Amino acid sequence: MTEQPNLTEVLDVAAKAGHILLENGAEISRVEDIMSRISSHFGVDSGNFYVLSNGIFTTGHTNKITKSGGQASTYANVEFIPLKAIQLSKVVAVNRLSYDIANGKTSLAEARERLEQISTAPAKPAWEQILGSAFGAAGFCAVFGGGWIDCAVDLVVGGLLYVFVLWVSGRYLSKIVGGVCNALVATLLCVIAWRMGSGISLANVIIGAIMPLIPGVPFVNGVRDLANSDYIAGFTRLTDAMLGFFCIAVGVSLGFIIDGSLHGGVANLTMMVNPQTAGLLWQFLAAFTGTAAFALLFGIDREHYLPAGIIGAIGWALYLILVREYGASPTGATFAASTLVCILSRFAAIPFRIPAQGFLLCGIFPLVPGAGIFWFTYYLTDEQFNLSLQSGWVASKIAMAIVLGIILAMELPQRIFSAHNHMTH
Repeated sequence: MTEQPNLTEVLDVAAKAGHILLENGAEISRVEDIMSRISSHFGVDSGNFYVLSNGIFTTGHTNKITKSGGQASTYANVEFIPLKAIQLSKVVAVNRLSYDIANGKTSLAEARERLEQISTAPAKPAWEQILGSAFGAAGFCAVFGGGWIDCAVDLVVGGLLYVFVLWVSGRYLSKIVGGVCNALVATLLCVIAWRMGSGISLANVIIGAIMPLIPGVPFVNGVRDLANSDYIAGFTRLTDAMLGFFCIAVGVSLGFIIDGSLHGGVANLTMMVNPQTAGLLWQFLAAFTGTAAFALLFGIDREHYLPAGIIGAIGWALYLILVREYGASPTGATFAASTLVCILSRFAAIPFRIPAQGFLLCGIFPLVPGAGIFWFTYYLTDEQFNLSLQSGWVASKIAMAIVLGIILAMELPQRIFSAHNHMTH
């Protein structure tokens, strides 16, 4: 390759790659690694990249690059990068591009052009996202104990919810107000359907409906950042996730308050598991459906829906077997299942040539304590404070088990999964 790019051009391309990665949900270590890989290949041996959860500081100076002809020998750039709708397919595309660059298959000009194409690639069509939300809500309704009628209600509610997300809250509302309103709309739609005689368990219908709103990306990425010793970014993303959970709780609570003011009090709900969907086979299929639907919502390429769904279903099946057959505690079973999901994600990343993060983000969802968040909120709204504290504590323990399971699995050496770790990571 005879090209002699200057410092500014190289680091502009590296910064563009980092921008795309960060705004589409990549973890901090991946952003830094890819930016360094691009810059070092083109001769910038001392590019320094400081990546936060919503910003990138880029500096560098030349070594191999000739400084004659007026070329700049130093570079500095600061970018604020707000998190947008997650499209993990763009993370995969930039990851592959970086290795094409490192292997000498792509020039700087070609890299810039490909990055522009990746950046401007459209999101999944609205109808596809609506279907993903619909089937995700229905699938997780079954996972958390809903029957066939409850799932049918959530199929409709999940679709209508995402119509609101795409054309109202996503366009006109701030993140916090939009998060509250999304949960409020989901709750009110479920309550209205239940009051009209549709659905058996209102609790399970609402749990399924709010699952598409769960902030799984900042939660999982925050855990991975902590595991990689990126403490500032890790705690920032986990705080963002906690804010998302808080917004869901507020929206659900407001929904019950509005319904209670119209019907003389908060609806009397109890935990129940419908035997129609309680069998292990049905639970496996429900977890597969919900996980594959979330893969769609996260913008993963279509050919990866199947393995993502299988990984999520296997993790959930392990959880059920440990709890039902061996009497394990929900916390211990969650830890084991989370570890397995993370390990399977790392194995699957090799043949499919995508980052393990893509499978992990989707596969962990059946284990997320969506039910615990709901019951904490419901009991708090109904002023049953002891039960609220108990539900909140159980949900917190499950969340911590997921954190520890992911950290344990990510600490395993990459050579266990493949000798060709340069393809995915």
